[in-house]
Amino acid sequence: MRISSTLRAGFLALATLAASAAVAHADSGAISIKIVKAGFMIGGSGGSGALTLHNKTYDLTIGGISAGLVIGVAELRFSGTASHLTKAGDIAGVYGAAGAGVAADHGTGVITLVNPNGVVLELHGSQSGLLVNADLSGMAISLK
Repeated sequence: MRISSTLRAGFLALATLAASAAVAHADSGAISIKIVKAGFMIGGSGGSGALTLHNKTYDLTIGGISAGLVIGVAELRFSGTASHLTKAGDIAGVYGAAGAGVAADHGTGVITLVNPNGVVLELHGSQSGLLVNADLSGMAISLK
C-alpha cells in the first residue's frame, strides 16, 4: 500500500503538533522562601520555603555557600513565581543568577534565578540585618 504525500504531510504535521504541545505544557507556581545568610570571607546560607503548584504545596529546603567578600548576617524573605515547571520536582537544583539583582529600596530587591532544569524563579522581597557581599554564590533548592 502506498501512502499519498498529502496523507504523509498530514501525519507529520500532527506529530509535530503533538510534540510541541508536550513541550509547551510547562506550568508556573507560587514560591516563597526564607534564607539566613552569614559569613566572614566564606559564607553559608540555609533556609526553607514552599512551592504551590496546582493547588498543592510542597515544602522546600534551601542551602548555599559563598566565597569572596562576605561579612555579616542577614535574613532574606522572598516570594514570587517559579515558571517552566513540568512537575514539582523540577524546582530542585542549583540556581545561579540569570540577571543582575536590583536594589529597589532600603533592604528590598528583585532577582531572577535559573536552574539546570530550565526553571526560572522571579523573586522580590526584603533583607533585614547587615550583610556586605561581593561574592560568587549559588543556591541549592530541594524538595523535603
